[in-house]
Amino acid sequence: MPKLRLFGSIGIPVQYNPFIFCAYKHYKCNLFISMHLHATKRKLVLYHTLTQFFHNISSPPPLPFYNRFLAQPPQPGPALPGRLSFDQIDVVLVRPRNPLNIGAAARAMANFGFSRLTVVHPYEPHWREARSAVQCSQVLENARETANVAEAVASATLVLGTASLTFRSPEQPVLHLPDVCLTVASELAQGGRLALLFGPENHGLSLEDLALTHSILVIPTADPQPSMNLGQAVAVCLYELTTRLNKPDIQITEAAAPGASHLDTWDGIVPRTDAAHLDQLAQLAAETMEAANYSPAAMRAANRHDLDLLLRRLNPNVRDARRLLGLFRRILYRLRQSSEQP
Repeated sequence: MPKLRLFGSIGIPVQYNPFIFCAYKHYKCNLFISMHLHATKRKLVLYHTLTQFFHNISSPPPLPFYNRFLAQPPQPGPALPGRLSFDQIDVVLVRPRNPLNIGAAARAMANFGFSRLTVVHPYEPHWREARSAVQCSQVLENARETANVAEAVASATLVLGTASLTFRSPEQPVLHLPDVCLTVASELAQGGRLALLFGPENHGLSLEDLALTHSILVIPTADPQPSMNLGQAVAVCLYELTTRLNKPDIQITEAAAPGASHLDTWDGIVPRTDAAHLDQLAQLAAETMEAANYSPAAMRAANRHDLDLLLRRLNPNVRDARRLLGLFRRILYRLRQSSEQP
């Protein structure tokens, strides 16, 4: 096997360099012909041959997404047939205290193809400048900021709140992270929206926050350390959703899982009610109970809490919610009319 002397007196043994060996085998015809040329011309031919080879092996087709191990690349815009769009999922950070955790959550969202971030009443006013948001400043720039949880989840038809059950008794159904994907897939496949809530670093979501959720989402952890860092929790949940949502074994054409966003009826499919209309119905029911002197004034906050839980447990569709609104409006009207009469 000859040496290729391309630059001055530097010789490269072909058998000791795999790249040059491949080039030598691939272009052996050109190399054989070049041996009969003048020394200077031979060097130019070999240099041109190796340059073409290295250009071919160093320019692979670009990957469609950053992490080749993901189930599929992010799907911007409307979902394709048989695919789920990540634009239907909102990540909601409730009263976060450390901007670095907000940046870490934004970076995790960018890693897995999510872009819709909502921050509820952040502790630091300059949270959009978090340095931990490496190469994902656009997620923070486009993030929404709201004053309360109800405003943040207004458009969602399925709200999941992450929490640890170590020091609390759940009032909602509990879903473990590995088992939640079928419910989420059914919801998104029917055009619903998911809001994924993460609580503040010091104590997590409060009872009032969880009252606005349909289920509690639990990340399996070891008993000695049940809680996770905010950024880590976001990364784990989004990774699980990304790798499982678009697997072939998840049937997204049938809304058979609990909490599906639609209901099949004799005249078509009726969508579930979003959080904004559930809040409207709960407020009207609370006003009706107050007008009827249902309970003392000290119990009104507890009654509203129970109403929020009840409506999300019933999870009525749009048609049923409209009927309930009409019913409570008529009752409230009659109660106020009777109270004005002498």
